[in-house]
Amino acid sequence: METPVYLINGFLESGKTNFIKVTLEDPEFINGDRILLLVCEEGEEEYDEEKFRKKNIFTEYIESREDFSAEKLAELNAEYHPDKIIVELNGVWQMLEILNMEYPAGWTIVQLITMVDATTFMNYVNNMRSLIMEQLKYSDTIILNRCTKDTKKNEVRRIIKPVNRKAQIIYESMDGTDMDTEEEDELPFDINANPIVIEDDDFGLWYLDILDFPKKYEGKNISFKAQFYKDPKSGKGVFVPGRFAMQCCANDIGFIGFTARIPSTYADFLNTHNNKDWIYVEAKIKIELRLEYRGKGPVLYVTKLEDSIPAEEEIVYFT
Repeated sequence: METPVYLINGFLESGKTNFIKVTLEDPEFINGDRILLLVCEEGEEEYDEEKFRKKNIFTEYIESREDFSAEKLAELNAEYHPDKIIVELNGVWQMLEILNMEYPAGWTIVQLITMVDATTFMNYVNNMRSLIMEQLKYSDTIILNRCTKDTKKNEVRRIIKPVNRKAQIIYESMDGTDMDTEEEDELPFDINANPIVIEDDDFGLWYLDILDFPKKYEGKNISFKAQFYKDPKSGKGVFVPGRFAMQCCANDIGFIGFTARIPSTYADFLNTHNNKDWIYVEAKIKIELRLEYRGKGPVLYVTKLEDSIPAEEEIVYFT
């Protein structure tokens, strides 16, 4: 039988404890289950353990990363036999280690939620970028709390989406209420042009925008400069035009792009070009179900391909 594990991550004073308190007041979440709360970092807010025990919620404190071990978790599982587990993580622990460690039989991580204080977010990005990016990279849901009318949601999205395009970003105001999340960028290109012309410096913004709002690009023509990439495992007539982008730091540069299909008139193009060659692409965009998107995403049906000179700035930046 599966025992769901909910990981709540974030730096100290990011709002983790308050979020867990609110969650454990929800009758639908509690649902009469035995819940084990593992607290790996203590801040100013505290839990009412006596009140929790009356609701079949049991609290255990794990002070060090070494103690958050497979052996310790197995002991707690045998002691409490929980139906659900919530883990308030220490924000400086290595997230990948937590995700890959051995858990008791049946324990399944079903959600990783990262709490972010909007008032300190940019400070962390500027001074501890690699650490906060690791938190964001693996999250299913990112809750940006303590937002104000001055919070630049577009700027936040451009920082998060390159490292985790599937994460849901929720913005909460100072009083904890949800704010509107569907805020589109002011785009530097004309979405109504035919074709939509993507200048070299705008590739990153277009990449994020079409991932967030694919429907508005359905059936439209696009033109842009990119680098050629062909995976030997790709199907016939399929390649990926894209760019290399700095996703979180100088050591984390990766290739981004979209699946493209070419007509038979360009069949020789795939055979005569090498990965990283610079090309010019014109294509019609269709939104289709694709495995790499885990759902629907943009597929480019190429109408024109030709060689191109490199972009003046070969690396894409999102901010």
